[in-house]
Amino acid sequence: MSTSSTAQAAKLLLLALMAHVAIALHASDTLTVTFTGDVLLDRGVRKTIELNNGDANCLFSPSIDSVFRESQLVVANLECPATKIKSPVYKKFIFRGEPEWLTTLKEHGITHLNLANNHSIDQGREGLIDTRDNIIKAGMVPFGAAENMEQAVKPLLLASSPRKVYVIASLRLALENTPYLPSEPSVSQEGFDKIIERIHYLKHDDPECCVIVSLHWGREHVLEPAVQQVMQAHALIDAGADCLICHHTHTQQSVEQYRGKYIYYSIGNFIFDQTREINARACIVTLKITKDSITPTTIPIFIKKCAPCVINPNS
Repeated sequence: MSTSSTAQAAKLLLLALMAHVAIALHASDTLTVTFTGDVLLDRGVRKTIELNNGDANCLFSPSIDSVFRESQLVVANLECPATKIKSPVYKKFIFRGEPEWLTTLKEHGITHLNLANNHSIDQGREGLIDTRDNIIKAGMVPFGAAENMEQAVKPLLLASSPRKVYVIASLRLALENTPYLPSEPSVSQEGFDKIIERIHYLKHDDPECCVIVSLHWGREHVLEPAVQQVMQAHALIDAGADCLICHHTHTQQSVEQYRGKYIYYSIGNFIFDQTREINARACIVTLKITKDSITPTTIPIFIKKCAPCVINPNS
């Protein structure tokens, strides 16, 4: 099969997946969506899977499965390519997960994978598109990356009921040794001015829609956002964003309520191999969305042996 035929087949399968999700959600008057932080499928996580005879189910705990079962959609940030292609970019940290492990993510309830981060392109542009195709084959919806920048930056229509819910994803960091080539396969690197324009457009077209912004940003291993991030987050809310749920720092940062809207500056890791307490403590966020409200719930987690568990408040 030619490259163009493969791409066309992947697009058709993606459209079918999104239509299936839309049909499944149509009857509900409340949409429950859970967002997680970084999912790594290499390095220490790879070793953990290998120690469990190649079974990636070891990455999930009953407490996480319970939260996911109560969610109609689960959106995670995939912090690595998942491809057999080995074409590493010249940089310090280079990741690659096995495509077959994506099926386990799907089986445990993850429905969407965000690729707008600084590791999705670790195995080059061909590895990025292969990852996107592998996510589709595994039965999930990829977003935040595409055959060119114009496609990569398009908002994801997450759901149409009980109202339209969009996710805008963008990597707000420079990519190491990967030039900005907008006509080539890319991850979303849309700037703040353009994101603000996009929010205005979505809200003008449908004032009742819900717009969630997911940024991969900030300085790693710190617990508070920079002043500039706070200013940028406020500008996005002022433009009409309904919630920000962000990541990259490998820490759980502060949560702010601004003009009645929630800003999660970083929710931290999810499936990851970093063992320091500052990195192992994180959260997932569940949004309950109705026609006229958005109610977030912050669920603290602790990551042990790469697998996240919900922290029991009574323990």
